[in-house]
Order: sequence, then structure tokens, then C-alpha cells
Amino acid sequence: MSLKELVMIDDDKIKKVVESLIDTFLEAGEVSIKLRNEGLNKEIKSDNTPVSNGDIEVNKIITKKLLELTPDIPIVSEETSHNKSKNNLKNFWLVDPIDGTYDYINDGEEFTINAGLILNGKAVAGLINVPAKKRMFYSFGKGQSYEITSNKTIKLDCKKITPKGLIKVVSYSNKLKPEIEKIHKDLGVTQHVRMKSSLKFCVIATGEFDGYVAEPRACEWDIAAGHAILENAGGIITDFNGNEITYGKKDFKNPSIILKRSKNL
Repeated sequence: MSLKELVMIDDDKIKKVVESLIDTFLEAGEVSIKLRNEGLNKEIKSDNTPVSNGDIEVNKIITKKLLELTPDIPIVSEETSHNKSKNNLKNFWLVDPIDGTYDYINDGEEFTINAGLILNGKAVAGLINVPAKKRMFYSFGKGQSYEITSNKTIKLDCKKITPKGLIKVVSYSNKLKPEIEKIHKDLGVTQHVRMKSSLKFCVIATGEFDGYVAEPRACEWDIAAGHAILENAGGIITDFNGNEITYGKKDFKNPSIILKRSKNL
């Protein structure tokens, strides 16, 4: 499918691409678990973060299928240098083959496999597989976010399933910085639970949690797929000043971020 066709924002075309990727993501998840069970080869990258042969193999599987389905759309992946030097990218894929690599290499269950489709600088579609938890999330348009689990496909709408009066949020650390604590207080947060990877976006879309707050950290490939899934399920995503989160910024760095299940937590 050509870039011109997709940029016309035809939900049916985007749906076709996303649904054609689901089996590939499930396959990549099986490969990630198999390689981990066999024993991973691990290295430390120049930015002092870990990478394994699992990251590389998953990246190959995902990018190969993306190139087959959308050959005209550039791919920006955490694990390759392709297209990262381009300025003003507006239409592209953002891929994080393994988000939560520390969790992955240490036998955790929260690592995810991610791809987000960016059109005109906005996250419009995404897929996130959580292989160790057997949860597959995807979205291809407004009101069209889903989870596949236990052989069932569930439509996501951010409906609160936490107890009334409890505002439960996820955080990337048990020890919160003062600016995060202040925002939590302003939001009326009653409990925060540490969670790794883009799974944070998904469990807000399901209504299991009510929000997430983080200062500028990580990169666009860490959040693009989750952004699409959560926003298309009805969630709200802004920076600390209420601005929209866009993609294709310099060095693909993220701004501050606030995720909310709804305006009324």
C-alpha cells in the first residue's frame, strides 16, 4: 500500500494494514520468548542501555512485514540508524522491537513489541504485543482500539474498572520526583504502581488504571503505538502544558507527558 493512499486517511486502508500485521506481531512475540528461553546474547549500546539478539530478531521480523505492506513509508526503529538523520519526517513508522529490554533480559513479563503509524506528525494507528502476558493490543482509528486475549477480541473504551473513589495510576518508578508528586496530588491520585514499557498505555485504555505522568524522557518509538491505542480508545494525551504530542521532533525525543483515561478520572 502506498504512502499516498494512506495519507488520504482512509480508515479502511489503515485497518487493512494493521490487521495484516497482527499475526506478524504474535509470531515476533513467540520468537522473543523462544530466544529468551534459549539464553540471550546481551550487549550494552553506546547510550548505556542493553540490547539483545532478541531485540534484533524481532526488529527484523517487524520491519520486513512493514516493508512488504507499506514499502513507501519510512521506518524509524530504535535498533537501526535508518532514517534517523532525516529532518521533518511527517509520515513514517516508529518501531520499538522490545520496549522494556531490562525486563526482557531479566525474565520479566512487562516487555512489549511496538509499532506506531505516524501520519502528518500524529499517531494514528499502533500495535503492541505483550508476549509474556499473552495480550495483544492494536488500533487503526478513532473508536477502534482492541485487545486480543484468551482467544477473544475486546473493544477498548477507557471505561473505568477501578473502584469508585480510587484514582490508580502507573509510574515508571516507585520513587516519584517532586514535580510528578505535585501533578499526582492535583489529579487526586490515591495509588501509584510501578510498571515498565508501553504496557502503561494499554492498561489505561482498558480502564485498569486511570493515568500516567512523566517528565521528558525516552524517545518517540517508546510511546507512539501506545499513544494511538489509548487516544483512539478515548483517552487523553498531552504534555504538562496541555499541548498535543506530535512526532518527528529533533532526535525523536519525547516531551513531558500526561495520560488520562478521561477528563473525569
